[in-house]
Amino acid sequence: MVLYWDAFMSQHADATGRDRLSENDVEAIDQLRDAYGRLKNELGRVIVGQQDVIERLAICLFARGHALLMGVPGLAKTLMVNKLAETMSLKFSRIQFTPDLMPMDITGTDILQDSPDGRREFEFVHGPIFANIVLSDEINRAPPKTQAALLEAMQEHNVTVMGKVFHLEPPFLVLATQNPVEQEGTYPLPEAQLDRFMFLIELDYPTEAEEIQIARTTTGEALPSLAHLMAPEEILRHQSLVRRVPVPDHIYSYAARLVRKTRPQGSTAPAWLKPLVSWGAGPRAVQYLILGAKARAALHGSYMARLEDIQQAAAPVLTHRIITTFAAQAEGIDAKKIVRRLVEETDADH
Repeated sequence: MVLYWDAFMSQHADATGRDRLSENDVEAIDQLRDAYGRLKNELGRVIVGQQDVIERLAICLFARGHALLMGVPGLAKTLMVNKLAETMSLKFSRIQFTPDLMPMDITGTDILQDSPDGRREFEFVHGPIFANIVLSDEINRAPPKTQAALLEAMQEHNVTVMGKVFHLEPPFLVLATQNPVEQEGTYPLPEAQLDRFMFLIELDYPTEAEEIQIARTTTGEALPSLAHLMAPEEILRHQSLVRRVPVPDHIYSYAARLVRKTRPQGSTAPAWLKPLVSWGAGPRAVQYLILGAKARAALHGSYMARLEDIQQAAAPVLTHRIITTFAAQAEGIDAKKIVRRLVEETDADH
């Protein structure tokens, strides 16, 4: 392995610039690749199919990003997130968003309690946000004020209640779900909050064979308990490792050019895009493209980010950051189609 690593780094020295992996980092990437393989196998005991979804959830976890899951009911979104937390030995919390949900129902609040010496004191009762993996189920059913209670937690990993700041224990991951079908009585997520999500992960219907297997798996005995494959301390080490994965200069350039093409007001936007997009992706999209490429490369055992890694991250990073015009909607052109065409054209220019 060491000889291969020496040859690899010598071959790609110019491409990686001053970023170099140590021998310990190379061994750690090999360990992460093997752990990811075990994770997929373990989740496969209860989750049928959805391999792309599992990979994108793992990318968000190890890249320290949050994800928005979009899919119709019954696609095992809640089960998948719950079992991911189980295999990672992480504390899991589920918040069901409803129109009457208040911010304090998420963050917690001070409650007046009787102390042992007879005095009455305020004591902070932690809300469900104090967990490692927080599932915000049907997030668009709560009003914007309640949705905003997640913003500080997602960005700063802190919660402020009554002027007091409480730190959230790492690792911390918010996974929110949305139902794309039933929109009555919902509150669309503000663009500022959408931008906080690293990935938009879309779940599709299973194949016929997968649907038969789902029926066999879920209509018999209780689902099995999954093995604990990783401790929180290991996850934190792997998150730091992902940040150290080298990225060639041309990958940085590719990410920046791809994102800048989504902005209709910019000079680099193609002519066909301008009437279809009212607002493009911001700088956070470039950051998440690079982090997504780093995490995917490490999960697949690569010692540097590759073009294929950033191409695979393009759709989940950019789709929810592109606001289409009425003209695009009238023509049946959605953000996913726009991203796909931009990736193809950027590949041609590369």
